[in-house]
Amino acid sequence: MDFKSGQELLTICTQHNLPISEVMYTRELTCGSLTAEQVGQKLNEILSIMRNAVNEPLTAPKRSIGGLIGGEAKRVADFGKTDKSICGSLMSMAISYSMAVLEVNASMGLIVAAPTAGSSGVLPGVLLALQDSRHLTDEALHAGLLNASAIGYLLMRNSSVSGAEAGCQAEVGAASAMAASAVVELMGGTPAMCLQAAVIAISNLLGMVCDPIAGLVESPCQSRNSVGAANAVTCAELALAGVTHPVPFDEMAEAMLRVGRSIPFELRETAMGGCAGTPTGCALGCSICK
Repeated sequence: MDFKSGQELLTICTQHNLPISEVMYTRELTCGSLTAEQVGQKLNEILSIMRNAVNEPLTAPKRSIGGLIGGEAKRVADFGKTDKSICGSLMSMAISYSMAVLEVNASMGLIVAAPTAGSSGVLPGVLLALQDSRHLTDEALHAGLLNASAIGYLLMRNSSVSGAEAGCQAEVGAASAMAASAVVELMGGTPAMCLQAAVIAISNLLGMVCDPIAGLVESPCQSRNSVGAANAVTCAELALAGVTHPVPFDEMAEAMLRVGRSIPFELRETAMGGCAGTPTGCALGCSICK
């Protein structure tokens, strides 16, 4: 049940008439060292950590270590409940939840780095918003996590999820692809639709640079997680509606790596360019590092 590319994954899904989550679950049991019970325990633990990271900043927000963020998630969540919100409940929750996780990460709280700490808000933001808006069970979210992990595994193996290596497109882009694919499966889409959602999500964020102010995973990282979450929801909607992308998943993964490596080093997590390189960004960096 092992697979090393998106095409191999789709072939297995077709041959055995299985969703991506089931293929990934079987791979964990046959290629890994965990028992079925242990895999279930891990999924419960992951989901519990994600849920805590989403909820804590919405009830008791606190400032980040660098002081650049803190309280934004609650403001967005509160605004989303008013008649002035333009996003709708699912999108508003996904945005605020994703931002909340970054606040936990930036204040040295416990998060799940899926696939990285800098993009850790996207997957829980989207999955938990979907659960809350559609009343999904935790078991359903386990399938979403397994689906997302299959996409993440392929991108880590064949591309990159490192901002230092390939820019923020690799971190938030990968997280957005993982979340989009998971949503499609949870909403009844086929494995092919899942990969289409992932492809569209990656293509939408190609070229996004990594330029954290003061070198901290705070700003603009937090708002970019909200963009990744919104992108995931949008791409899932497109794929479920039958919209396709002409480039296959494996080619898009390779393209993301090539684009990332062509991004100047100043824009790959060095805090030397982009937002970090502006006069205000430099001044904030100097004041924080004093």
